[in-house]
Amino acid sequence: MPRVLLLLPTTTYRTQSFVEAAQRLGVDVTIGSEKPNTFTNLNPTALLALDFDDPAHASCQVAEFAAKHPIAAVVPVDSQVVAVGAAICELLDLRHNSVESIARAENKHRMRQVFEQTGVPSPEFRLCSLDDDRSVLANGIEYPCVIKPLALSGSQGVIRVDTAEEFIQAVGRLETILNNEYKNLAVSASSGACQATRTAGAVTETSRQFLAERFVGGPEVALEGMLSRGKLCTLALFDKPDPLNGPFFEETIYVTPSRLSEDVQKTIAQCAGQAARALSLTEGPIHAELRLGKDGPSVIEVNPRSIGGLCSRALQFGTGMSLEELIIRHALEEDFELPKRQPQATGVMMIPTARAGRFIEVRGLAEAKMVSGIKDVTISAHLGQRLVPLPEGSLYLGFIFARAESPEAVEAALRESHAQLEFVIEPLGEHGLERGGE
Repeated sequence: MPRVLLLLPTTTYRTQSFVEAAQRLGVDVTIGSEKPNTFTNLNPTALLALDFDDPAHASCQVAEFAAKHPIAAVVPVDSQVVAVGAAICELLDLRHNSVESIARAENKHRMRQVFEQTGVPSPEFRLCSLDDDRSVLANGIEYPCVIKPLALSGSQGVIRVDTAEEFIQAVGRLETILNNEYKNLAVSASSGACQATRTAGAVTETSRQFLAERFVGGPEVALEGMLSRGKLCTLALFDKPDPLNGPFFEETIYVTPSRLSEDVQKTIAQCAGQAARALSLTEGPIHAELRLGKDGPSVIEVNPRSIGGLCSRALQFGTGMSLEELIIRHALEEDFELPKRQPQATGVMMIPTARAGRFIEVRGLAEAKMVSGIKDVTISAHLGQRLVPLPEGSLYLGFIFARAESPEAVEAALRESHAQLEFVIEPLGEHGLERGGE
């Protein structure tokens, strides 16, 4: 029975989905995570503690393990582990994206440079530093523009600005976000001297830089695809019916199949494929975000991973195969023929965090689940959890899933279900919130 190494960071939503997918496929599974588990000694082939911050070291760890327990495929399940996954596959001589292609895709500035050099339609951009004179920067920018950090995900730190005054204010806000994020990263790395040194190097490189990109108006779409030997197969194209015009870019509803014309969908797929080739990505899942501007599709980003959060639950293929099963099968079988997505319209809503505070209670959950077309409502935030909305935060309250006869019916069901929910969020600083710390 082939063995699959699942790279699962402790922060991922997707552990259960991938483990269950592997079990359905009947493969042996080893879970690689950044923290050791107390049960590792009881089943040493099932759990492997890896140094995700050092791909070369992690690769050696896996190679030593694979000498006794051969590994047939490596599946990184989130953006945090795609680089270490590529390094491991390179050492084990498994099918993979190159380490260089992952490095280009992970850094937004390097991605923009590649797109500019290869003619991939994408926003005009300028690399800026928090140490630059902000008044000079603001007066040299064309508006509207979007400022964004180089490495954060989930629209964290991404802010649209329409004037020089807004630009200066937003850069100050971004500086606070980056300082907090990299401070937390450095603290978490301090458990080991070498790890802390590597983290400090990463902080120096990216924590003071950001992009100022020309805002591209128009609808946004998300393409979920699979690369095989450099050829892109579209698994699903999601419409995003809510306008994403800023000042922050919190995503909410995804619906597939797309309601765009076949010609437009074909152009989008061609553009995403061009972007993947430009980055030299060749194998595995990609998640691409594109804007449909007046001149056609414009690539916002291409990620060498599958769709995030719990959103994959909105997709089924063939006779009921999950996206996670499809990804594992593709990693194991070089000639695996990708099944088509099931034709029924489906969608997901990522429940936005409306305001900051402590999550106390959710009301109307039973009513939300009873809406026609709704398949499930999952609240992923924990009671008592401190909630932080965009642009400082990046997490959602939960996910609503719908399936119906048309994209319009799916969208309506998602909105009606969301309307039934009431989230009780107690503002920070009210009586009792400070006890026990954060």
